[in-house]
Amino acid sequence: MYIRQHWQLYVFFILPAFLLTVIFRYIPMGGIAIAFTDYNPIQGILGSEFVGVSHFTRFLSSPDFLSYLANTLKLSVFGLLWGFPAPILLAFLLNRILSKKRKQKIQLVLYMPNFISVIVLCGIVRILLSPTGMVNMLLGTSINFMTLPQAFRTIYIASGIWQGAGWSSIIYTAALSNASKDLKEAAVIDGANLIQQIRAVEWPAIKDTVLIQFIMSVGNIMSIGFEKAYALQTDLNMASSEIISTYVYKLGLIQADFGFSTAVGLFNTVINVILLISMNAIVKKMNDGKGI
Repeated sequence: MYIRQHWQLYVFFILPAFLLTVIFRYIPMGGIAIAFTDYNPIQGILGSEFVGVSHFTRFLSSPDFLSYLANTLKLSVFGLLWGFPAPILLAFLLNRILSKKRKQKIQLVLYMPNFISVIVLCGIVRILLSPTGMVNMLLGTSINFMTLPQAFRTIYIASGIWQGAGWSSIIYTAALSNASKDLKEAAVIDGANLIQQIRAVEWPAIKDTVLIQFIMSVGNIMSIGFEKAYALQTDLNMASSEIISTYVYKLGLIQADFGFSTAVGLFNTVINVILLISMNAIVKKMNDGKGI
């Protein structure tokens, strides 16, 4: 009854968010039509020649298609395998710290890398791994790691874990605060070791959160950050660093092939959606029907 009497108030607060969502999320979806046209900015989407799925056929038949797809999947999958457990383990470790002041100081240090710009981070990585950088000084070598294709994935994934693991652990640390202290004390009294305490008391408190985060991560497995890959890319490591997102950037903005680049980007998005739905279905079967 209160809502019916004061519906204007709810509309007043909801309308801005609704309009922003429609304007910046739904209306731009019309640009997908560019993928099916030989797009000309002067003629517009409706005035451009319709070419059907020829852009998709061109990309899938390209000799570089498998290379770009493999590089994207390798960065994504390896990044997920190594990067996803890191914040969870970090949250478990932080949860063992009893002193609140010490815990806050450690968390501050761990969260700080997240606020470093991606470009600044890549600059730091380039300096550290240069022939005269700190890494070579410690190893007593003069290797330019940024020119080695086999080192690119390790550099990309390791720097990503360093930058994001601390910040990503926040959600798991918050979920661990819901773990029953009584159960934990009972487990300690019963002689449970650290692993048994985590498995019996702490893991159930964050299990659902971990599953949801994992499903979302798998759904974004093809959405590798363009900025970082492009900033760490050199002419000598292209064999490993050229991924779909950098390929789309070069085609769309540098070569102005808007239709083809949009088709490649749409292909990337469709794969993400398929992976998201598939992983959600798998997790539901494994988790008593619970998913997103």
